[in-house]
Amino acid sequence: MTTIAIHQPNYAPWLGYFHKLARADVFVFLDDVQFSKGSYINRVQIAGEDAARWLTLPVSVSLGTSISDVRIVRDDWKRAHLDTLKGTYSQAAAFKDAWPDVEEIYESLPGDDLARTNEALVTALAWKLEIRTKTVRSSQVDTDGLAGDNRLIAIVRQLAPGGTYLSGKGGGKYQDADKFASAGLGLEYTNFEHPVYDQGGREFAQGLSVLDAIFHLGWAGTARLLAPH
Repeated sequence: MTTIAIHQPNYAPWLGYFHKLARADVFVFLDDVQFSKGSYINRVQIAGEDAARWLTLPVSVSLGTSISDVRIVRDDWKRAHLDTLKGTYSQAAAFKDAWPDVEEIYESLPGDDLARTNEALVTALAWKLEIRTKTVRSSQVDTDGLAGDNRLIAIVRQLAPGGTYLSGKGGGKYQDADKFASAGLGLEYTNFEHPVYDQGGREFAQGLSVLDAIFHLGWAGTARLLAPH
């Protein structure tokens, strides 16, 4: 049975995002819904001096703008973020091995299209982490103005009739399982438990960008965190 996961194209997201991606047969970037200010679509947390800090893509949007229409407003954001990451993680255990790949990935990203930039970053990092899940965009699927569960059901039914929708842990609070069953679809929830790893002697902080794990553990070490147990 084909498993479909659906999520907004977040920026350099946390390990749980990649856990969900790895467990799906098809991952849908939900790019044609409204951009949410203050969300993880254009920002993520990384290590800081005393506490986690935000790494933010500068965007300018108006109310109601679709994620696919959001533009990044600074031309030098890639170099600025690379400089921040280098300054933050240069002493991390796997930095020297991981850095050339991370730098190359960033330099190859689209310039000002937020959705395409995030999508390209996620897929490039996933490839290095040995995740080969097929990806599509929700804007490529006809949902005919549907919203909420009805929209998710329409996407899954078009991509995998009789398939299973893989939801995040919190989905059970707001999703109607009966709707999925009536549509002939399965409904499952991710079981991600955040692993604890050495962050260079700091008190462990969970929920940081996957880049934190990559710089501390390397590609293979981070891939092992995401492998089924």
